[in-house]
Parts: sequence; structure tokens; C-alpha cells
Amino acid sequence: MYVAVKGGEKAISAAHELLRREGRGDPSVPDLGIDQLIGQLRLAVDRVMAEGSLYDRDLAALAIKQAQGDLLEAVFLVRAYRTTLPRFGSSLAVDTSAMRVLRRISATWKDLPGGQILGATFDYTHRLLDRTLFRAEAGAAGSSPLPVEPDTDFPLGGPLPRALDALVAEGLLERPEPSEGDACRDITRHPLELPADAPADRGVRLQALARADEGFLLGMAYSTQRGFGAVHPFTGELRRGWVEVSFFSEELGFDVVIGEIELTECETVSRYTGTARPPCFTRGYGLVFGNNERKALSMSITDRALRAKELDEPVVGPAQNPEFVLLHGDNVDASGFVQHIKLPHYVDFQADLSLIRGLRAKRQNDKDI
Repeated sequence: MYVAVKGGEKAISAAHELLRREGRGDPSVPDLGIDQLIGQLRLAVDRVMAEGSLYDRDLAALAIKQAQGDLLEAVFLVRAYRTTLPRFGSSLAVDTSAMRVLRRISATWKDLPGGQILGATFDYTHRLLDRTLFRAEAGAAGSSPLPVEPDTDFPLGGPLPRALDALVAEGLLERPEPSEGDACRDITRHPLELPADAPADRGVRLQALARADEGFLLGMAYSTQRGFGAVHPFTGELRRGWVEVSFFSEELGFDVVIGEIELTECETVSRYTGTARPPCFTRGYGLVFGNNERKALSMSITDRALRAKELDEPVVGPAQNPEFVLLHGDNVDASGFVQHIKLPHYVDFQADLSLIRGLRAKRQNDKDI
């Protein structure tokens, strides 16, 4: 039961003002610009953009600044703003095979057709604090200028082939199933319907995973790799780059390219442990806005785990349970439900308190008798 709280307007206004002051910090320090967040905290901006399900780095950076670095609060702000936007229609499916690749690796093929591009990654760095970053000014004594950014448009001469096509051609890897109908049901406009464990529900599951909290998906992926499931995959291909987005214009009668977005895509390869198919490899898939490799990889592993019923595999872990994963992975829902217990629950608590006191009194009376 919730009760209206009256008389707290001044206190709430004062709390808002205090929050603003704490967020600004020392007034003698220059204010943090949105362009600085986009340029220097890009991975945080991309995470908010992905989990907020709105491709706009400016708004994601603004949300991070307003939320004082609380990425979950920033995701909430972006999603709230998203609900106010008009909807003109659905874009066509993007062709990631034509991606302008910035980074592309595979853990299954050493000599990857088309070559591997390491790109910008933390994978090979030493986890040592770089104290030169304490320098506040570019060009401080001893600092070296950044190299000129190379031309990364098709660095190997054009769109790169799929790393897993060779396995598909040999019949060792399942072919991607074509989607049914013109478009998948949009979970931001239609409520999620459970159990969502049929093959036709995979598009809905992938939507939920793309919006899900990165830490939650990481935990789900880790759990199934440790044995709470049967998915311990190989990274067939992980690629990041720019992809064109097209929209069919009814007025013009043809497709129109409306822009480019940066995406991270991951396909994992797992051994098949069920009985419904002959021995083969199976796929997991992840696709995320921006530069977000850990999320895309975790999404791919979790997607494969959620296909357990479809592939006639035993369900032995939480990552294989669509209801558990899809209902608990949304960080806005989770945060709201957990944090709401900070709000007044006076009536609820008094009811429990009265109940406990009554039970203790009855127990004492029974002992006295």
C-alpha cells in the first residue's frame, strides 16, 4: 500500500538543488563538455546508447552528465526521452555483410578469409595505470601527439566475407533461419509474451537481450560457460564498423539510405549436445549499438543458451530459461523495482510490525499458560 506524502515539497526542492551542486563539483574546475564525454568516455556513451535503445551519442552523453556518471540512471533518462519521439515507421534490415569494418577478429580461424583486423582493443594491453593521463592539457611536457587517424574505410579492399561461411558450405554449421513476416514484434510497443521459447520468438528474445544490462548478460554468459548450461562456444567472428540504414519511402517507391550507424556484431559457434539434429555446430548471435564487444559476446552466448528447447537440449541453468533471462535482464525495470523500497512504506511496515508484535504476545501467553 502506498500513501501520499504531504508537506515535503520544500525538502524535495532542496534535495534537487543539492544534487545539482554536487553534480557540478568545484566551480573553479572547467565544466565537462558533451564533446569531451563522446570523445574520451566513448565506451560509456555507447553502453548508455545501446541499453537506452536510442542511437544518439549526443543524448547519451548528455544523460551521463546529468546522471553524474551513473550509467543506469542515464539509461533511464534516455529511455524516458525515447518514449516522447514520434515514430514514422521501421527501417529495413541492415546488411552487416557490407559493414565498413573497423575491427574484425575470429578465434576459430587463424588465416581468416579476408584477414583479421585487430583495431582498437583492450585485449592486448597491460592492466597498468597510465599516470600520464593525469596531465590535464594536451601538449603538456613530455606528452607525445596522437598519430593521424588512418583511413579505415574498407582497409582490406572492400566488404569482408563471413568467417563462418566455410562451415555452412560444408554442412557443419546450421544456416541462419529466415525471419517470418515483414517485421518482428516490437517489444517497446507490445508487451513481452512468455514463454518466448519457440524458434519464431528468437527475434523478440534478441531485442530484449540487446536492451538488457551488460553486467546481467555477462553473468548469464559466464554461468553457462561454468556448467550451468551446455554453452562454451568459440568466437566465430566479431566485427565492429559502420553500416548503412535504409528506409522504404512509400512516396518515392524505393529504398532511401538515411544514414550510417556503428554496430558491434558477434557470432559464436557451439557444439550441439541435443538429439533433434545430426552432429553439427550451432550459432549464437549478438548485435549492439556502438563499440560494445563484451555486451555483443555475452548476448551471443546467452542467445545460444536460450535456444535449448528449440534444439532439444536439457534445461539445467538459469541462462537457458527465457522467463528468467528476459524478465530480469532489463536494468530499468530492475533498478526501479529494487530502488522503490527507499520510498515511504510506512503503512506496510506498521502492518508487519503489528503482526509480529501480536504473534510474540500470543506466544508469550501460550508459554504462561
